[in-house]
Amino acid sequence: MTAGAGLLHIEAPPEHLVMSGGLFHGLQLWVNLPAQDKMMAPRYQDIRSGNVQLLTSPDGGALLRVIAGELDGHAGPGITHTPITMIHATLAPGAEITLPWREDFNGLAYVLAGRGSVGTERRPIHLGQTAVFGAGGSLTVRADEKQDSHTPDLEVVLLGGQPIREPMVHYGPFVMNTKDELMQAFEDFQKGRLGTIPAVHGMTEEGPQEV
Repeated sequence: MTAGAGLLHIEAPPEHLVMSGGLFHGLQLWVNLPAQDKMMAPRYQDIRSGNVQLLTSPDGGALLRVIAGELDGHAGPGITHTPITMIHATLAPGAEITLPWREDFNGLAYVLAGRGSVGTERRPIHLGQTAVFGAGGSLTVRADEKQDSHTPDLEVVLLGGQPIREPMVHYGPFVMNTKDELMQAFEDFQKGRLGTIPAVHGMTEEGPQEV
């Protein structure tokens, strides 16, 4: 989702999961848009599993899903406004991967499930933890030989991008470049300029347009 000039949104689990129960991961990542793009038209992109580029490590121990950006010449479907790479990796117990990474990118790993280690120093990392990598041209992740009984593999999201190095202020759901812009965003929200849920087409500041 690109918030741009602003929109209201809501996400809910699939109906079958609500009815029968189960477990799923919901991961929300915020990326600061460049100042010149802050007020662009909002956009929502729905990426299904069948659209994601699937790769495996040479030994078959890791499955890589390229969601956005590029990995070794393979591009993901996600559209971003600054250079970003996002990969969901599943590593079998004892598997290790070293992925090429742009040296002008920062990089981090967030563990969705399981235990393992990151970097050449093999720093331990487990469920819910984030590791931030230092500068370099590659990222290394390894799954522990033994995983929890309810978590057979290490599931990790690898994410990085090119820093834009612009000022940023945020409060609540709004991220802008200045405090004045932040105040304007709250005013736009309070006056209904960001839309409604459910959507009402033809909405103006005074209310729905008559047809």
